[in-house]
Amino acid sequence: MRYWTRVLVNTILFIAISGLLPGLFHVDGILVALVASIVLSILNVLVKPILHILSFPITFLTLGLFSLVINGIMLELTSIFVSSGSTFPNVTFGFSGLGAAIVVAFILSIANTIIGNQFSRECY
Repeated sequence: MRYWTRVLVNTILFIAISGLLPGLFHVDGILVALVASIVLSILNVLVKPILHILSFPITFLTLGLFSLVINGIMLELTSIFVSSGSTFPNVTFGFSGLGAAIVVAFILSIANTIIGNQFSRECY
């Protein structure tokens, strides 16, 4: 998928997952979800490779399952940047804890895989 397509898909997924799991994950609206999706994409480019390198031994020992924890950490960082960087006091994008972020990361990765496969089939 192209960059903006992925950002829009993540925006829609953020809203859908917050509706699916209201006690674990909260998004104020579509604009907050769009900003969070852009922030997540920037963090995935800048911070995620460093986390993957530092956590390679534990990722290797867990047969790759620790990458879900890394994705959860990336979502937690996104919520910190989106909620603290806002000039409006009522803007929230957050999780009830790291476990909730890991669950959302798992759902997000499965949905992105399915949607990404559909987009790649349409291109050929």
